[in-house]
Amino acid sequence: MLPSTKKVVVGLSGGVDSSVAAAILCERGDDVIGLTLWLMRGKGQCCSEGMVDAAKICEQLGIEHKIVDSRDTFEQYIIDYLVAGYEAGITPLPCSQCNKAVKFGPMVKYAKAELGADYIATGHYARITYDETLQRYQLRRAIDRSKDQTYFLYDLEQDILAATIFPLGDTLKTETRTIAAGLNLSTADKPESQDLCLVEKHGSMKTFLDKYLNERPGEIVNTQGAVLGKHLGIHHYTIGQRRGIGVAAPEPLYVVALDASKNRVVVGSREETHGGECSVDRVNWVSIPQPSAPIRAQVQVRYRSEAVPVSVIPLENGKVKLVFDEPQFGITPGQAAVWYDEDIVLGGGIIDPIS
Repeated sequence: MLPSTKKVVVGLSGGVDSSVAAAILCERGDDVIGLTLWLMRGKGQCCSEGMVDAAKICEQLGIEHKIVDSRDTFEQYIIDYLVAGYEAGITPLPCSQCNKAVKFGPMVKYAKAELGADYIATGHYARITYDETLQRYQLRRAIDRSKDQTYFLYDLEQDILAATIFPLGDTLKTETRTIAAGLNLSTADKPESQDLCLVEKHGSMKTFLDKYLNERPGEIVNTQGAVLGKHLGIHHYTIGQRRGIGVAAPEPLYVVALDASKNRVVVGSREETHGGECSVDRVNWVSIPQPSAPIRAQVQVRYRSEAVPVSVIPLENGKVKLVFDEPQFGITPGQAAVWYDEDIVLGGGIIDPIS
């Protein structure tokens, strides 16, 4: 059940999901204000095109529209974070970082301090419930598992969950489109964004990175250290990559590791990309307190992967070790590992570089 509220600030990207989230809250009688964060200029749902569409939706719904210039924050927490990560030979996950540092935290602060709002809301597909026994808010998967976005929301802490509403958590994506069409919203037929906003703006991650990182030629080697070819920068590669490696071989080759210290791309067979365990840093225990003993869970190590059985072992330094029941393909440093108990997000963090 959604809480009864007086005032809700809805994050509007200019897409159909956030548009319908705002419309649902308006329909139930809330005092709704639209808020768009100005993250960067150029094509993309988070930028100028999105702000125009968000403004149209607010006009259509008869609600106030606020725009907050967040470009400096986005530069610091996302662009600098991405560039440093790729340069160090990891593949950063910007969306969870953006949700915590750029979107939800600043939105809650602005909504309460500047607008006197009770809650914020977004068009994410996720659910929030409250556990009376644990006295904690719990983040849960969306009803529409194909659109579930909890993998990117694992880093939200209790104070943020307490102030957040996800109106689409119990809604199928097809129903969202139907609602938008029924209300004749201007975004009803707007195509979904298929890529990161940075990729949309620059055309590809390679083009984006080439703006910030110079070519740094190095060797492509196999797992025995034999040189197979050359590369122009390890930032153009990621663990598990098969296409575009630039080495001819009788058998398919995959990126197994990125050695930043030696500026090497290590390639091997698909089997050599599998790992049985990994260490996870920057852990946030979402729906339960940090346990003192190992727990069993199901974990996702990338957004589109299936959740697989795992033992989650808390370590003294605040990290956890994940031991998979079966070795997993392409465990990628810099990406998120998020562990669940069925539909409840227990916790998550960032996969450490392999030592």
